[in-house]
Amino acid sequence: MALIVQKFGGTSVGSIERIEQVADKVRKFREAGDDLVVVLSAMSGETNRLIDLAKQINDQPDPRELDVIVSTGEQVTIALLAMALIKRGVPAVSYTGNQVRILTDNSHNKARILQIDDHKIRSDLKAGRVVVVAGFQGVDENGNITTLGRGGSDTTGVALAAALKADECQIYTDVDGVYTTDPRVVPQAQRLEKITFEEMLEMASLGSKVLQIRSVEFAGKYNVPLRVLHSFKEGPGTLITIDEEESMEQPIISGIAFNRDEAKLTIRGVPDTPGVAFKILGPISAANIEVDMIVQNVAHDNTTDFTFTVHRNEYEKALSVLENTAKEIGAREVIGDTKIAKVSIVGVGMRSHAGVASRMFESLAKESINIQMISTSEIKVSVVIEEKYLELAVRALHTAFELDAPRKGE
Repeated sequence: MALIVQKFGGTSVGSIERIEQVADKVRKFREAGDDLVVVLSAMSGETNRLIDLAKQINDQPDPRELDVIVSTGEQVTIALLAMALIKRGVPAVSYTGNQVRILTDNSHNKARILQIDDHKIRSDLKAGRVVVVAGFQGVDENGNITTLGRGGSDTTGVALAAALKADECQIYTDVDGVYTTDPRVVPQAQRLEKITFEEMLEMASLGSKVLQIRSVEFAGKYNVPLRVLHSFKEGPGTLITIDEEESMEQPIISGIAFNRDEAKLTIRGVPDTPGVAFKILGPISAANIEVDMIVQNVAHDNTTDFTFTVHRNEYEKALSVLENTAKEIGAREVIGDTKIAKVSIVGVGMRSHAGVASRMFESLAKESINIQMISTSEIKVSVVIEEKYLELAVRALHTAFELDAPRKGE
């Protein structure tokens, strides 16, 4: 008999029919003898609808009141699922974040979980009930409703699993696991049986949308076994764990991640003096713009060229800041490029294998793909390339690192 926390996303509870299907799935686990806590998102599209209503009143809604309205989406789904379970003869009870007492800080719209009172949930589980909890929300110490930011239901699920010391946290979504890369780009992509927290964190931060980054960080910190499963298709999914089993069969690279939402900025002819990097990036940071990759090249005339990447949505804002900086520090010019993409190889096997980066560069060179920037960590190598070569690069790397699934008949 296991204690399992299950989280279902918006598409999984997007209609009454789908909520009934979730109830059937939950009943099967309950009949198998498992204790269950189920975390739900709002119906697909509902949070956007509620935000739109708020913005019809005010383009910049008061953060506290916005949390009050958007938190109602989950209240609907948890009550409907509890009703569906009770109809099936499965004792169930639903709770909002406030009722469970998921205590957060007071950062409205992006709150962080501080503590969870698990007494009420444990009491219900002991009484044989399935506990259905609203994801994405909590309450601060003054009783104000707070929300955790987009994708926060994943974090709620993992946090409850950590607090309850659950045997597993299962994230149900519209894919049947974590793949070596996006199957829409590489049809031969394979579902991974297992991946480490480190690898998943890199994949999530590099553009893989399967799991929210904060939930993976939380799971890794508290060693909560995570499993990604399809909401309506049976299968083992992908287990995300701390375990790094050494195996002759373990691939060097677990996956290829990519991100189209990048833009590049370069400030040229900067006087090469101490503190120049801060003079450039300080104003960027002050404008609340996140910087990703950075490259600095020193020329023979005692000037330097400084290049960095930002999210494409922040490009115009960053360009304006950088142009002002260029005037202040006497730089020659500022140029930008929004037609770039980042491609990354990820794998804990890189720690014990030499030549991984060179194999990556060789496979890109064979396709005549120019590398503009390079960034590395212990388990990742990322490159910036022209966006038009993105899919070609992903397919080439997927083949080069022997990640392609065998075709039928082979």
